[in-house]
Amino acid sequence: MKKFFFALFAVLCMTQVSCAQKQTDFTEVASQTIDGVVHIKTEMTKLTPLYQSFFGMIINQGLQRQTYSAYGSGVIITSDGYILTNNHVVQDAERITVTLNDRRELPARLVGHDPATDLAVIKVEAEGLTFIKFANSDNVRIGEPVLAIGNPFNLTSTVTAGIISAKARNMNIIENPGGLESPIESFLQTDAAVNSGNSGGALVNADAKLIGIITAIASGNGNYIGYSFAIPSNLALKVSGDLRRYGYVQRAYLGVNVLEMTPRLATELGTTQAKGLYIAKMASSGAAANAGIEIGDIITDVAGYEVNTYAEMMEELGRFSPGDVIKVKFVRLGTQMTATVTLLNSKGTTSIIRK
Repeated sequence: MKKFFFALFAVLCMTQVSCAQKQTDFTEVASQTIDGVVHIKTEMTKLTPLYQSFFGMIINQGLQRQTYSAYGSGVIITSDGYILTNNHVVQDAERITVTLNDRRELPARLVGHDPATDLAVIKVEAEGLTFIKFANSDNVRIGEPVLAIGNPFNLTSTVTAGIISAKARNMNIIENPGGLESPIESFLQTDAAVNSGNSGGALVNADAKLIGIITAIASGNGNYIGYSFAIPSNLALKVSGDLRRYGYVQRAYLGVNVLEMTPRLATELGTTQAKGLYIAKMASSGAAANAGIEIGDIITDVAGYEVNTYAEMMEELGRFSPGDVIKVKFVRLGTQMTATVTLLNSKGTTSIIRK
């Protein structure tokens, strides 16, 4: 059975990809973006048991402090040193060091992190840095050529090429122990080669813009076997903006529990509506209920985007904040309807939540 491994080192190779009868030359894309990806080294200390052999007897000598290092990648998102990476790259770090593509080493501080999306923002004190602009990940198409940029196996400034293999993948790989927020997974899947160390690196399109933050690979041994996953840029943009401004993500909710519609579920419900999300439960004073949406309705569209999976719905909601007003389309007893919904936070209000 395959296991999922987070890529704590980066990877890249130069390739050209044919797409839609057009040969895409990625050399210019690589030259525009490679300086916008950094190598991240973290250090932490842990207490470990110390044992000593004494005349054949193993005696516990107490605890000793040991220093551990881990490595990953990050994407510069502003010229003054804000860097977006994965939470699992920097969590528990006591010291963070960033190496730019020009070999400069700079200390970094943690600005904020969000275990629910496995994203974090760190900051170095520098000006005039090359940064990568965000693209609209809703416009990403399956089959679109992409570059992955990162630092696999501590091999800095590595580039690989591939295509988008799938969208809105929910792999149940983000761990959020003790977290108040449920993990949000709606990954872009790519076949660009990604290995340990690519975590936090950039997935960019043919316009040299960021469409995803590389997060994980699917593998039985921790090495690339054909596909990997990235957090869509729209979600990353929202999360990074909140972390910079508030130190905490202002997450918006509809207040519904849904089931993904299937032909079998449609038959059980006695409906011909085989797509969308069936509302099985909902908060009595949640955003959806306040807008007149009811249990038994089938959500088909959130903020102008068709949703057929829970991951798709959470990805779209992830772009908004409490207090934002959106349109939600749904089917009730065979009739298509639209509600205007004011989104709420986890406490059922539109107030800013701070840690």
